[in-house]
Amino acid sequence: QVQLVESGGGLVQAGGSLRLSCAASGRTFSVYRMGWFRQAPGKEREFVAHINWSGGSTYYADSVKGRFTISRDNAKNTVYLQMNSLKPEDTAIYYCATRALTTPVYNYWGQGTQVTVSS
Repeated sequence: QVQLVESGGGLVQAGGSLRLSCAASGRTFSVYRMGWFRQAPGKEREFVAHINWSGGSTYYADSVKGRFTISRDNAKNTVYLQMNSLKPEDTAIYYCATRALTTPVYNYWGQGTQVTVSS
């Protein structure tokens, strides 16, 4: 199994920045891709960004492209989400998740960290 712990959430004004971290432990050698997702109140969980653990290729949702940056530190088994130019509509619980190469879905999830952007 893979255990994930997010941190870095908080309250920020619109236009501000936050950096989220997600530390992975356990069977991290099985990780193929790590992703960030978010869920706002009353809405379904949505994809934000992902990064491949080997090679580092990235992909972003259109809603965050140009504002958010996903990165990883393999030595620390940690993935980051740098969020700039935050908007009130970015308010949500942010989750990190992992999937293995052989699984089509994200099968390990963190507990989430709250991000609140005030207008």
